[in-house]
Parts: sequence; structure tokens; C-alpha cells
Amino acid sequence: MTKIRIGILALQGAVQPHKAHIEALGCEFVPVKSAEQISDPSLNAMILPGGESSTMLKLISTFNLESALKNFFDSRPVWGVCAGSILMARHVLEQQQKSFALMEYDVLRNAYGSQLESFETKLSNVERAVFIRAPQFTNVGPQVEVMASCENKAVWLTQGKYMTTSFHPELSTRVPSECHDYFINEIVKKN
Repeated sequence: MTKIRIGILALQGAVQPHKAHIEALGCEFVPVKSAEQISDPSLNAMILPGGESSTMLKLISTFNLESALKNFFDSRPVWGVCAGSILMARHVLEQQQKSFALMEYDVLRNAYGSQLESFETKLSNVERAVFIRAPQFTNVGPQVEVMASCENKAVWLTQGKYMTTSFHPELSTRVPSECHDYFINEIVKKN
């Protein structure tokens, strides 16, 4: 059987920490940086990593990746982590910026505070959730399933072939993390 190939947008941010989680699930970790790599039909899914969403948008524009990404997003599963979840939101509130509007939620950037206010906690279904300048999901639509909350605020969402987390599962000491496991086994393999 062909190995599932998980692409990760490798322009900026926390790319490498996903490798161990993806490989622990028997999948191939594939960093992607070009339109040609993004358009590779053998990629089964993509992760938009944590980092800085406005920087990612600038690099997507600089390297003319928007069209290839939109085509990928239309047909295959995508998971946005922290900054990646900002790129997937319907609207970015307050600090207006472009997004791909893949899921029915709005997002507030850096809602949990600055880098110095980063924290980690345990969620009902996640042993270690690390929040670093994390966004907050708001106005969550009826098609979206809330998978986990922190202080009564949604922090892990799914909608069809899409998933977002406002925290960083790639920093979990559990390998694979609960979120990587769910993304590959419940979303990628079923889409």
C-alpha cells in the first residue's frame, strides 16, 4: 500500500516539529515550498503550521503560491495550526488581513496574549496543549464541530476535510499527538 504523504507549508514557522508525529503514524513528512510541490497529486493532505500569519501571506504572495494553494485546499484535507488557523478563517477580526476562508469561524489574532503570556494546559481530550500568541475562534458556524475548548472557548475545530487548532500539538511530548492522530486517521484517511 502507498504511504500517506502529508505536506507541510515550509515557508516559515514550526515545520520540523511535525515530522516525528507524522512519521509515528506511518506517513511521510513532506515540506513544500513551491507551487510545483503543492500541486503534486501524490500529496494526500497539508498542514499550515504555526508561525506568523502575515509573514506567511507575504511569502505566499512573493512566491506566487496562492493559486496552487487554493487548488489544493479545494480538493484535499488541510489542518491549520495557530497561524495556519488564521489563514483558514472566514474573517480575521480587528487586525484585518486576508484569509482563505476555508472554515466557518472568525478569528482574533494573539487573543491569548503576547509571547510572554504563553502557557500550556490539559484539555478534555488533549494531554498537553501549548498556547503561544494563540488566536481565538469566534462566531463558529453550525457546520463546524468543536473538538476541544479551553476556558469555554473553542480551540480545536473540524469541518469536513478541514481542521484547525489554536494551540501547538506538534510541541506535545505525546508522539503522535492526539490531534495528529485524529487528522490522519479520521480526516485524511476518510477523505
